[in-house]
Amino acid sequence: MSHTIIAPSVLSLDYARMNEQLKEVSESGAEWLHFDVMDGHFVPNLTFGPDILKGFRKASDLYLDVHVMIEKPLFFAEKFLSAGADNYTFHYEVMEDAESIRQLSGIVRSQGKSVGISIKPDTDVSVLKPFLKDFDVFLIMSVEPGFGGQKFMPASLDKIRTLRFWLDEEGIQAHIEVDGGINGTTGKLVKEAGADVLVAGSYIFGGNIKEAVMSLA
Repeated sequence: MSHTIIAPSVLSLDYARMNEQLKEVSESGAEWLHFDVMDGHFVPNLTFGPDILKGFRKASDLYLDVHVMIEKPLFFAEKFLSAGADNYTFHYEVMEDAESIRQLSGIVRSQGKSVGISIKPDTDVSVLKPFLKDFDVFLIMSVEPGFGGQKFMPASLDKIRTLRFWLDEEGIQAHIEVDGGINGTTGKLVKEAGADVLVAGSYIFGGNIKEAVMSLA
């Protein structure tokens, strides 16, 4: 398995110190920036749109990992890709059927971008098995999506182990990303289970950014 990629979540950024904190992130060893998009429908919160992503694209040369927790990921895909997304991850739960999932995956890949699929804590990991070859990133939510600062759900570890087993069995090089309640302790657990991309927000931006990133790597 490849080395661990740390993806600080800009949901927890101190926007009064944005440039300063982005500079600290870029010097910390983190490789991705995780950008949470919420529409107030699929999850009960509102966050950023494509124009804010354009600002991050100008301010940082890190890989922009966009996670859309929205009801219409197909409608917004082009907007986020043209705004600078390097990876576009949408939710299994909002899609109608397997055909629509593969269609959206194909659209993102056809633009030379990486594509991901995410599942919420109450969605069984078995729903991902038919799509192992269709995605570059599999995002396991280890908290209920919608808000930062929640506690890690240990049930996600079995999902990670199962998914890693399936990918290895098929010889597929895809990332397993985990988002929710990640800190020095839970980060170790998800890495041992087979995850290689760790999203963290409050844990990274709540103190010394470089120390927090290094503790997860």
